[in-house]
Amino acid sequence: MNFLINVLLALALMFFGPSVWSADTAPDEMLRHTTEEIMTLVKQDKDLQSGDKQKAYALVETHIVPRFDFVRMTRLALGKNWNKATSEQQTLIVDAFQNLLVRTYSSAITRFNKQTITYKPWTGKAEDTTTSVQSVVSDGSRTVPIDYAMTHAESGWKIYDIKVDGISLVTNYRSDFNDRINAAGMDGLIKDLQEKAKMASQSAEAKSPKKGQ
Repeated sequence: MNFLINVLLALALMFFGPSVWSADTAPDEMLRHTTEEIMTLVKQDKDLQSGDKQKAYALVETHIVPRFDFVRMTRLALGKNWNKATSEQQTLIVDAFQNLLVRTYSSAITRFNKQTITYKPWTGKAEDTTTSVQSVVSDGSRTVPIDYAMTHAESGWKIYDIKVDGISLVTNYRSDFNDRINAAGMDGLIKDLQEKAKMASQSAEAKSPKKGQ
């Protein structure tokens, strides 16, 4: 399971890059080209290769977060509990969940230079508002299918779920969210997410190499 989650977030991080995509760019084309860019950039950046998690976090926050629909992702992860939350609680949960994912998995970008990725041709239509892009990733020892669930916004396609070998990121968190809400309420879930994000941030700071070392 850890391998699958690591691959999932590592692949999510491939959206880092300076390219500007039009709203009409096909989702598989965007994925394919940005994958090539991220692999090149990581290989050229010695700080990332040495495990500089603070630099990786900054890159993720600036370049990757806009590629995701975190509101839809969080709403699906909460399921029926989404409508039970106040608008303020919904905002806090989205922010906390986004922060947790970014801070927990930003280190995956430092390992994103040894995988090979093959994308299957996109079979969707230009008028589609939601779609799925399928791919296969190999790290040399195993091969795993990756499916991206995407929605079309004014700025282009955005990811709202990723399935690794059939395991959904959203579904994986849904049971945890439900358990926490049942035990401590909506505010308990918010506090739990915020604390986990804080711990992930502190861990990244402790493990990042010091400048000049």
